[in-house]
Amino acid sequence: MKIYTKTGDLGETGLFGGKRVSKADARLDAYGTVDELNSYIGLLGDFESNNTQAQLLKEIQDRLFTLGSYLAADPEKTKLKKPDLLPSDIERLEKAIDDMNHKLPELRQFILPGGHTEVSYAHIARTVCRRAERIVVNLHEQETVEPLVIQYLNRLSDYIFVLSRHMALILEVDEIPWSPRM
Repeated sequence: MKIYTKTGDLGETGLFGGKRVSKADARLDAYGTVDELNSYIGLLGDFESNNTQAQLLKEIQDRLFTLGSYLAADPEKTKLKKPDLLPSDIERLEKAIDDMNHKLPELRQFILPGGHTEVSYAHIARTVCRRAERIVVNLHEQETVEPLVIQYLNRLSDYIFVLSRHMALILEVDEIPWSPRM
């Protein structure tokens, strides 16, 4: 595979299916942000504090590539073969959330991102996930996006939030409660 093709040198790229679009297209913003999220998930998987989550984090990276293939596909070519995205992928995240949540102290107030570098990176991943979700929802308002893509991103941000709390527990660092100034 040749890395550079020079076909994008004038600000256009090809979607899966062949259609040429601007690199400023909402579809590219969507799958580019999912790619950014995938990089942060890879970083989280490298932390020893996530040894118990390492396999799931690799699965999440795989699913994010799947989401990218859905988002990079020409919406007019409905017969394109894409990897599977299943409701069970969302259920897997929900189970992991529940499993981690049972070990955590009850959340009684908002917490501030931080307390440890690794926990902070998890919060960055969470916010990138939320941004990806907003961009995909915006794209869906313009043209059809597979609903499971939106659902997966929504549940993934919940998973990453709980993961950040779980990491703080494993790292034995205190969560930072938000105390609003009144």
